[in-house]
Amino acid sequence: MTMASADELTFHEFEEATNLLAETPDAATTSRSDQLTPQGHVAVAVGSGGSYGAEDEVEEESDKAALLQEKQQQQQPGFWTFSYYQSFFDVDTSQVLDRIKGSLLPRPGHNFVRHHLRNRPDLYGPFWICATLAFVLAVTGNLTLVLAQRRDPSIHYSPQFHKVTVAGISIYCYAWLVPLALWGFLRWRKGVQERMGPYTFLETVCIYGYSLFVFIPMVVLWLIPVPWLQWLFGALALGLSAAGLVFTLWPVVREDTRLVATALLSVVVLLHALLAMGCKLYFFQSLPPENMAPPPQITSLPSNIALSPTLPQSMAPY
Repeated sequence: MTMASADELTFHEFEEATNLLAETPDAATTSRSDQLTPQGHVAVAVGSGGSYGAEDEVEEESDKAALLQEKQQQQQPGFWTFSYYQSFFDVDTSQVLDRIKGSLLPRPGHNFVRHHLRNRPDLYGPFWICATLAFVLAVTGNLTLVLAQRRDPSIHYSPQFHKVTVAGISIYCYAWLVPLALWGFLRWRKGVQERMGPYTFLETVCIYGYSLFVFIPMVVLWLIPVPWLQWLFGALALGLSAAGLVFTLWPVVREDTRLVATALLSVVVLLHALLAMGCKLYFFQSLPPENMAPPPQITSLPSNIALSPTLPQSMAPY
């Protein structure tokens, strides 16, 4: 086939394709040379609007990239603004219940941060858990005295409103200062052991806040006036809460030396035990002597004073 015949063939193909597009604008055209293309090649179809599908995809991708770049360029709100703290309370009821369930059912290999927080720590749950625990502690501590007065009327009870303040300060200081000290220590150990990856401060606060939830039903059960049963409930609650802390912190501290990891986890459990024992001994203590009503005093006359008999008025001499 000569060069002229090949050109004429190409011209006829182009003319046929033009006529076909004029009759049916939605139709797609393929040339004979397309049959010789490998199967891996993709032909671009011509639509009725005259726009190419590939161009639409490119425009869509460029729009997504522009939106992403715009979000990244948005300035983060300052810590003094309300919107900065709003994200820490952006949780729903199902998420809070799932995190409470995870703190009540700790098990080895189930990391609370990875399976429940998922890089979204919140302050809503820890704040209300601490507030509820402080309120329940103060109320049950006063109810213990009320029930004791009903069993023994000689006990004098007066409302102890200062227990609300003591419980609130103790619980909130523990839920914030202990995680702060732990987070600072882990950050310092990260400089020593480069493989360590400590949790953020908010994640540490979230871990401690949800670990205190098991103490709320424990405090309610302490209303049962049986000392050995109260200590049993306290030991069970302390075991569940401390186990959740140990299982969550172990993936972080295991990269450190064995001595440091053992000492750190021992201090965490010891502080948790001191909190539980402090609540038991202060809010559910035995009644002090000043709360006991003084017994009625009988005044006796000296023995050397003789009582003069009194006569009835009718028999008295005039």
